[in-house]
Amino acid sequence: MSTSINKSWKILDLCVHGDERGKLVAIEGGINCPFEVKRAFYVYDTKDPQEKRGCHANKKSEFLFVALSGSCKVIADDGNAREEFVLDNPQTALWLNKMTWKIMTDFSDNAVLLVLSNEKYDAGEYIRDYDVFLKEVQK
Repeated sequence: MSTSINKSWKILDLCVHGDERGKLVAIEGGINCPFEVKRAFYVYDTKDPQEKRGCHANKKSEFLFVALSGSCKVIADDGNAREEFVLDNPQTALWLNKMTWKIMTDFSDNAVLLVLSNEKYDAGEYIRDYDVFLKEVQK
């Protein structure tokens, strides 16, 4: 897994608390999540591992991705750089800044991908055309 850091994405190691009863990871806005969480959703039961999810950028939304179970690949693109991340550990999160094109793919059979966001859903802030995205980030 890549550990590069730029203004558009960053890998975060989440603190694990545990004992003989099991493990616990807390995600807290402003502490180990770089924003206050306003929305949470998860992707699971993908029938085709090669199915692509996401394929868009957001004007206002930041995201934190955590593979709770299984694995998947997240491709992040800020218009200048592109990087692929394999998420396969619930102790690792991937933060994506706003105006980052994202594609999620290569889901394992048991993949559950948790996604947290700093914004509630607003269809108007989505950019779903890659060429339009490139024009927006190169302004």
